[in-house]
Amino acid sequence: MNVLLLGSGGREHALAWKMSASPLLTRLYASPGNPGIGRVADLVKLDVADHSAVAAFCQEKKIDLVVVGPEGPLVAGIADDLRAWGFRVFGPSKAAARLEGSKGFTKDLCTKFDIPTAVYGRFSDIASAKAYVEKAGAPIVIKADGLAAGKGVTIAMTLDEANAALDACFEGAFGAAGAEVVVEEYLTGEEASFFCLCDGATALPFGTAQDHKRVGDGDTGPNTGGMGAYSPAPVMTPEMTERTMREIIEPTMRGMASLGAPFAGILFAGLMITDQGPKLIEYNTRFGDPECQVLMMRLKDDLLVLLNAAVDGQLAHMSIRWSDETALTVVMAARGYPGTPEKGSVIRGLDKAEGEGVQVFHAGTAINGGALVANGGRVLNVTALGKTVGEAQAKAYAAIEHIDWPQGFYRHDIGWRAVEREKTGN
Repeated sequence: MNVLLLGSGGREHALAWKMSASPLLTRLYASPGNPGIGRVADLVKLDVADHSAVAAFCQEKKIDLVVVGPEGPLVAGIADDLRAWGFRVFGPSKAAARLEGSKGFTKDLCTKFDIPTAVYGRFSDIASAKAYVEKAGAPIVIKADGLAAGKGVTIAMTLDEANAALDACFEGAFGAAGAEVVVEEYLTGEEASFFCLCDGATALPFGTAQDHKRVGDGDTGPNTGGMGAYSPAPVMTPEMTERTMREIIEPTMRGMASLGAPFAGILFAGLMITDQGPKLIEYNTRFGDPECQVLMMRLKDDLLVLLNAAVDGQLAHMSIRWSDETALTVVMAARGYPGTPEKGSVIRGLDKAEGEGVQVFHAGTAINGGALVANGGRVLNVTALGKTVGEAQAKAYAAIEHIDWPQGFYRHDIGWRAVEREKTGN
């Protein structure tokens, strides 16, 4: 098979790394890719916003499958256009990608199909939003409705913080994504990421993870796209997984089908595990980043076989095998992130960091003058497998010691909840 992978981050490097091991693969192309992806794929320059140009490339290279990594192209409808031109695509339609493209759409879907989620309000004017916040009180959560690169959510512990977040949204901090906001109750519990591989009719559980959104140790500082993750998530017991499928995933699949937008691709449910059970925080319609990295490390089956089954509507006949080991990834970010990151600093020592059970996935790197340099906010994902969370954590941090990048930083406590559980037996 000839495969085209769209995207350039750590998620896409993990997907490329896993697909490159498949006996089905003839040639892997990636656009735009990154230096890490370039080790296992041919990098090509395509304007992903120009769907006809992508289709022309697929025609020229006889592409058998297009795998769309990030959410932007999916929300823009690239899967629809490529399918209309006769190409097989892994990723949801534009209508189904609204589950990520509009938080308000997803909240309304939850209401219509009785899916447990936080109490909420939708607002397109700041006065109504502030009045709702004043009545509800703090803590409270403010979300830009549209795509904001993981940065459009504020967990406001005071009314002043909530009002400042509303000001930011309506004053254009997130562009068109903040023209409408969702204000919702603050849920307490433990967060978990739950994934399902979907073909429009069948949803097949595809692993669990927990990530760390705050930039600083001890879950402090502003939210980011994710500073690290581990899989599996201990809180997602067999009972909790069964409830999540029954109460959240299956009603969503039925609901989307009834709306004429059956969901096919990866459905990524961000959950809060509360005293009442699982509640949906939000949906993403693609693999998580950095959750994808830990899932790919644990996946024992051929990823291409599974993606093909999803595209062909054959998931009812499939099962998925996972390693019993834990995978843990630590994100190394450039100074300034999650604000404006410093680009161009040289990174050395990756060859020494990688080894048995350790992979370094490139997220925001480039080659400049023959040297590997930082070219984004989240730059590297140092990922390790271990028999326990503690062992995986130790291996990942030991690998980081080999990386020579003074301008980078990272959290020192990824996986801390699970490590504490192991120590206490709770």
